[in-house]
Amino acid sequence: MDVDFIFKIAGIGIVVTVIGQVLSRAGRDDIAMLATLSGLVVVLMMVANMISGFFNSVRSLFAL
Repeated sequence: MDVDFIFKIAGIGIVVTVIGQVLSRAGRDDIAMLATLSGLVVVLMMVANMISGFFNSVRSLFAL
């Protein structure tokens, strides 16, 4: 696992947290929840892409 990947996830988490707090303080709780969910989806897609690459590496290793 690359350290840059962990920093990207942490950066997205910090940005989403700040946006969520600002929107929540402004009384826009619905938009804050959408921002949080969209951040979660982005991170899950990044992780799914990394897992897919891992399985492709394992498949090519065993020549399946």
